[in-house]
Amino acid sequence: MKPRAMSSTRATVPAFDARAFLESAGTDRSVVKYARGDAIFTQGDPCDGVMYIRAGCVKLSVLSKLGREAVVAVLEPGEFFGEGCLAGQPVRMGSATAIAPSAILRVDKDKMVRLLREQQSMSDRFIAHILARNIRIEADLIDQLFNSSEKRLARALLLLARYGKQGKPVREVPKVSQTTLAEMIGTTRSRVNFFLNKFKKAGYIEYDDELRLKINRSLLSVVLHD
Repeated sequence: MKPRAMSSTRATVPAFDARAFLESAGTDRSVVKYARGDAIFTQGDPCDGVMYIRAGCVKLSVLSKLGREAVVAVLEPGEFFGEGCLAGQPVRMGSATAIAPSAILRVDKDKMVRLLREQQSMSDRFIAHILARNIRIEADLIDQLFNSSEKRLARALLLLARYGKQGKPVREVPKVSQTTLAEMIGTTRSRVNFFLNKFKKAGYIEYDDELRLKINRSLLSVVLHD
């Protein structure tokens, strides 16, 4: 068989669609809709299911004993969360909050374990998700340790706009408060406000009084500049 023919055949095979599989008739699941600001689960709740984002945007955060909140991740449609139950976590180690109107598909722990054991395509998709999440966490840690708060904010905005991800980036990002942005990058709300105004004056972003943000490609220059 010629290598070129093999390459052509592979190109015609569609990627595994996790959403379609999870929503298939043979898969027990429940879908819950959340308004902006609704808690999907709270730190300390029983850890008994895996979530999949059909639509919307979800913030994962952790609350310290002193009451300080840190945002761990902001997730978008097509991403899983709450998978700690599969590793034996009895309670949620953090909280999940909808930061935009969201539709969340929930699969019970035992059913998810069975799916991963019986469906190779589902298992491969889920493992790829976990690996990608770990890579993202490492990149976030490096960003937090070595970059300025200005550069961290620019990177966070670009990630919200899906730069560096599969598919075409979007200009308008989910509505996120300045407080949430501050928690994401480890700084104060006043610093976020200062940098947003700076980015706006430079033409890197556009936003109104309701903080509807539009990201311009030129914002990349802040991240790439040494």
